[in-house]
Amino acid sequence: MIRGLLGVASNPFYVKYLNYILIVVGAIVALYAKVDEDQNQFILIGGIMILMIGIYRISRKIPSKSADELNENENHDI
Repeated sequence: MIRGLLGVASNPFYVKYLNYILIVVGAIVALYAKVDEDQNQFILIGGIMILMIGIYRISRKIPSKSADELNENENHDI
């Protein structure tokens, strides 16, 4: 059972959509907690945490620019 779940989670196709699902669910939970007059702070914090985990998981896949790429971009602008 657990091995099957790990097999699905290790597939990059499903992981990509998992990140987007985390972002959407986190945003919905945070907005739902914010709508109420009597806010539950723990639900709001939990929603924001889920949202941030999703954003972090997507952003860590984006490569950073190296110094050479930055210099090339500056030279083209001049």
